[in-house]
Amino acid sequence: MSIRTVAVLGAGTMGAAVAAHLANVGLPVLLLDIPGPVGERNAPARLGLERAKKASPAAFMLPQSASLITLGNLEDDLGKLSSVDWVFEAVLERLDVKRSLWERVEVAANPHAILSSNSSGIPMSSQAEGRSESFRQRFLGTHFFNPPRYLHLLELIPTLDTSTETLKTMREFGERVLGKGVVVANDVPGFIANRVGVFAMNQAIRAMEELELWPDVVDALTGPLIGRPKSATLRTADLTGLDVAATVAANLNEATEYDFDPPKVQARLIALGRLGEKTGEGFYKRVKRDGKSVVLTLNPSTLEYEERPKVRLAELEPIRVLPTATERLKALLRLDGVHGEFMRRTTYALLHFAAVNAPVMTADLNAVDDALRWGFGWEAGPFEILRALGVKDVLAEFEARGWDTPALLRGGSLPDAPRTKQAGLLVLKDVKADPTKVIRRAAGASLLDLGDGVALLEFHSKVNALGEDALRMIQFAMKTVPEGFAGLVIGNDGEQFSAGANLAALLFNAQEGEWDEVDRSVRLFQRTTTSLRTAPFPVVVAPFGLTLGGGAELTLYADRVQAHAELYMGLVEMGVGLIPAGGGTTELLARYSAQVLPGEDPFSAVKLAFERIALARVSSSALEARAWGYLRDADGVSFNRDRLIFDAKRAVLNLADGYMPGRLAASIPALGEAALAKLKFGVYSLVQARQASAYDAELATALAKILSGGALNYATSFPAQHFLDLEREAFLALCGKRKTQERIAHMLKTGKPLRN
Repeated sequence: MSIRTVAVLGAGTMGAAVAAHLANVGLPVLLLDIPGPVGERNAPARLGLERAKKASPAAFMLPQSASLITLGNLEDDLGKLSSVDWVFEAVLERLDVKRSLWERVEVAANPHAILSSNSSGIPMSSQAEGRSESFRQRFLGTHFFNPPRYLHLLELIPTLDTSTETLKTMREFGERVLGKGVVVANDVPGFIANRVGVFAMNQAIRAMEELELWPDVVDALTGPLIGRPKSATLRTADLTGLDVAATVAANLNEATEYDFDPPKVQARLIALGRLGEKTGEGFYKRVKRDGKSVVLTLNPSTLEYEERPKVRLAELEPIRVLPTATERLKALLRLDGVHGEFMRRTTYALLHFAAVNAPVMTADLNAVDDALRWGFGWEAGPFEILRALGVKDVLAEFEARGWDTPALLRGGSLPDAPRTKQAGLLVLKDVKADPTKVIRRAAGASLLDLGDGVALLEFHSKVNALGEDALRMIQFAMKTVPEGFAGLVIGNDGEQFSAGANLAALLFNAQEGEWDEVDRSVRLFQRTTTSLRTAPFPVVVAPFGLTLGGGAELTLYADRVQAHAELYMGLVEMGVGLIPAGGGTTELLARYSAQVLPGEDPFSAVKLAFERIALARVSSSALEARAWGYLRDADGVSFNRDRLIFDAKRAVLNLADGYMPGRLAASIPALGEAALAKLKFGVYSLVQARQASAYDAELATALAKILSGGALNYATSFPAQHFLDLEREAFLALCGKRKTQERIAHMLKTGKPLRN
């Protein structure tokens, strides 16, 4: 069984978004919905696709990927299912509708196609009732989480009749092609993530009512403080839809011994039509005041919305500074007063529920933690929390509340649940845990042995900022790798690949007037990035997530890039009053100039490089980074983040045999005053239109001078080093400007750019 083409039945929010993600990975998709009126039979499918094109966050990694989707309807085009390998259903959540559709699909579909439902509440076995044995063997649940491009979780729900081959094929496809974290769940209401997640949400809302807390206080307690997303609990409820959460809860109410009835405040909001984000009102309400967006909070007692200051609870301040979410949770559970009581009620109820329900939900204990981490963005799942708190201490809390000891914990500990590793998965955490694999370690970077003759240089500073120790480690690698390795991977398993250079150190030196030190640092950075290109061995950079400034410059100079699909890459130095001076400006100009065909205007390359850098453009995906020229056609894209280092290592080994070092561009056009005048006029127009400040114009002019090759009254060409020198000189000059220092300080303090 293999999957090369897919049909998506249902072009609603989830169906169209899944179709978009399938197109992202390069699969042709047939998107069908109910028929429209005469002359517009495919209108419902077309409208679904249009919504997906406009979705925020973006469903498509590249707008042109939408061309892989063919539209149709469920009456005229069902016969086209005979040519697809996987039929994915995402129609109305009604059993009669699904059964009727599956009856027709069975007749029309390829007899070897995998058939699956995205239902979040209707049992898969109920949908397959009455179908043939062949149908039942090829049928299972494939439950994505919205938005499917971004949320890592994919729950697979086989029935008792689903064949081993069907489940194996779908799991490998989900992990390797779609890049998902796959868990296998039993065919029970809510499966894993929703069963546990909705229970946790219900308990938090109920405790909020009982303890007379406000939604913003609950979210302050249940968000990043304990390793949960910023949307925490009540904001998540609004985003999900209070009615949707209530529907899932109603199904769970019938299937479990727990009370899933919506808490009173939620039921009252639903009755009033305040369903959350989609109606504009829920636990929060966003309004415009004086041209600014203001978020109001529901008063649970009056159901009126009030403007409240940001939650600042004095008792939380010493807890916020604790280094891990687990330590902060432990401290919260020890608090006296209403906030500590809220945390105890909700946390211990969650752990008891998870322990009781785990054997019902899945055969794999790890799947419970994975589902909550991947589907709800929790830093730790219920059993990871339970282990951290101590099983015996948690059992004592259960006993104090009069709760039975879950069968899973009757031995006084959690059963071992060894993980089955994916084939081809290289777990960096395991490599780092082996001291024999550590070649050298510093505060901000390490050099490791990945095996098979490949070394790995890993950053591990805050936001993986590139300080001197990271650059020195790369220099060390340049000398060490040839002595015993075939090549080098630069990558890590942090939250982001790299947020760029160490701005704090730069600001300190600039404010102290240590210009020799700034100059030395810039020279070191340029020497480091360019050494990746000229090294006598292959260097593959494996970027993912935020890859900004200096992180982007390192990536640009690699022999190959093996990027994760979710790559947000850009030269953003203008936002802090600087220009890219680690070779980024030079490399972009060289790349774009090389793409200019004979007879075309060479200024087009200068203009494109100027726009990308001056506007601090950041790619929305690896596919967009490739379209911009930040990645080359030969560079790879991995959709599964867990496979990224493995794929990069394989790329090094593929390059190693017969490897020839690269070199810096020997001749880059320098168009001189003619190009500079055009760019300066464009900047002047932006200032006049009040789209740029006077200091923006000063920065842009400094950039324009580099891209034009300097103060020349004629056009010529120079080797890359000429432009690298111009980068460094401009960078040093800008570091001495008060407004640049203000921009850097503001970014360090707030994480946001300053327009001064």
